[in-house]
This record gives sequence, structure tokens and C-alpha cells, in this order.
Amino acid sequence: MEQILLVEDDRGIAKNLIRLLKAEGFAVKHVSTKAEAVAAIDMSRFDLALVDVALPDGNGFAVCTEIKTAGDIPVIFLTASGDEASVVTGLNMGADDYIIKPFRPRELIARIKAALRKRGRSPAVIEVCGLSVDTTSGVVKKNGAEVLLSALEYRLLLVFINNQKVIITRHKLLDELWDAVGEFVNDNTLTVYIKRLREKIEDEPAKPQIILTVRGMGYRLGEAHVSE
Repeated sequence: MEQILLVEDDRGIAKNLIRLLKAEGFAVKHVSTKAEAVAAIDMSRFDLALVDVALPDGNGFAVCTEIKTAGDIPVIFLTASGDEASVVTGLNMGADDYIIKPFRPRELIARIKAALRKRGRSPAVIEVCGLSVDTTSGVVKKNGAEVLLSALEYRLLLVFINNQKVIITRHKLLDELWDAVGEFVNDNTLTVYIKRLREKIEDEPAKPQIILTVRGMGYRLGEAHVSE
């Protein structure tokens, strides 16, 4: 049985999460503070950690650092703020994912299972048309220069990275981005975000080679390869 460390100070949220996780077959250790989290990490081994960003005696970033120092344990941040800077900071510190409260139970479980599947793999860098995406650090570079993406732009890019050689419909993109950074994404704003992302990562945004349009169907990622 896989062990999950839940670091969450809101007792109501924690109670619901524990019930959900146990129903999915996980064992759960719940703590409410940074100090309790550090103590739990020292005493036990976990397969994954769900960490609230805002804690009464500190923040989840410090907990993430302790967890990553202890070993190769996936970390998913839970945040109610939707603060883009905090999300990007977490990803740059080595967090594997983040999810904004309130979230859909099936989405959280899917994120947890995806993170657990990746556990133990060598860090992967996906490269496509001069763009490199380090999925461990969250760093994106174009021709060697770092590209600064917003949290939602990065999430959008990850959807394509995680669905290579697959045509992705607009409906699937909307489902993946639902409340990703605490803001509503509809069909019109999706078009805007794809345009903004292309402007940052494509050599010629009007003639994209990375995010390709499949007329009448959706989009797909250009030819990519993975280096370990």
C-alpha cells in the first residue's frame, strides 16, 4: 500500500482528503504544520507528499526542500491562493505538480497516480524544434536561453509534452486547464493562451513547428525526443 504524507492545516479539507485517499487504496499520514511534517519525514518513508503552501509555522516550500533532501519523493502542492508566482516557485524548487483549491477529486487522484508512475525515473528533458523542457525542474529553454512562462502557459505546454504523437482536442485542453491557476478558462481564452505560448516558444508564431494545428480536430506536439 502506497503511503502518502498529507500536510494540510485546514481540518475540514484534511478530513475529506483522507477519506478520498483511503477510498482509493492509499495509506495516509496527516500533519498540520511544517514542524510536524519535518518530524514525519525523519521517522517514516513516504511514496508521495501532498503539501499545502500556507502553513501556520512556515510554508510548504520549506517542507518540499526537506522532502526532496530525504529522497526521490514526488511532491504535489495544494494552494488556495492561485498565486502564479508561488506556483512557479514551487515547480522551480522541484515540486512535481500543483493543484488549486477547490479541486475535483478525480483530478487530484489522476495527478497523484501520474506522479507516482514517474517516480524513480531518470530526469527527462524533452526537446522539440530548439525548445527544451526539463520536466523535473520546470525550466524551459529556447535555443539555450530560458523562456519565462506563466503557470498556466507551463501547464498548457505540459499537456502537449505528456501527450506526444496524440491529437489533443480543444475539449481535452479545457478539461486539463480547468481552474489550473484559479481562473476560468473558456474556449475563447484558450485561443489566447495558445497564441501567447506560441509567441514565446516558436521561431515563427505564424508558422508554428512546436504546437501544430490539426484542422478540424485540435492540436498536437511537433516531433520531439527525450534525453535522460
